[in-house]
Amino acid sequence: MPPISAVVFDVGETITSDRRFWADWADWLEVPHHTLSALVGAVVAQGRDNADALRLIKPDLDLWAEYEKREKWGRGEYLDESDLYPDVRTGLQALRDAGLKVYVAGNQTARVAGLLRTLELPVDGIGTSGEWGAAKPHRGFFDCVLKWTGLPAEQILYVGDHPANDIAPAQAAGLKVCHIRRGPWGYLWADQPEAAAADYRINNIQELPALLA
Repeated sequence: MPPISAVVFDVGETITSDRRFWADWADWLEVPHHTLSALVGAVVAQGRDNADALRLIKPDLDLWAEYEKREKWGRGEYLDESDLYPDVRTGLQALRDAGLKVYVAGNQTARVAGLLRTLELPVDGIGTSGEWGAAKPHRGFFDCVLKWTGLPAEQILYVGDHPANDIAPAQAAGLKVCHIRRGPWGYLWADQPEAAAADYRINNIQELPALLA
């Protein structure tokens, strides 16, 4: 098996906590934080898209129009150091110190890509579906990853929490995959066949350098 040359990380609930993301939506839709959290849990358990939690509150929600409205009113997406999981900087740096290329790529807006870049993470690049015009789980997203890194699929390890959005489609595109048991999807679906079929399974990013050594 060819050695892994690059590790590409998903964003939400892989390197960043979604705590602020859902809290900001709850404030925008004027419901208690725990109400939206419970609805997110419900749709996750049902295998539905997480945006369905928002539509349970506002059935006629046009997600992208609502994003634009939030931006207009100065209540758009935001990220800072406190949104990173504690193992992120040290884990990413350890991978780079081991001679691996490290990237971040997930289903986020172009604005989030910009916010992530301001954090100056120890990575070789940051990309999002909003910039590429292709989103997981569609093959086009992973085609963008291959073109972006310039590496053969079998030399790339994709790390994510969501078995259906991250693990299965990345594997179908020929990438090696690592499931991280983190966030609602990572915990609830840790025993799903897609997660169990991952090449690696971790609870913490700091476990990865030793596994790849």
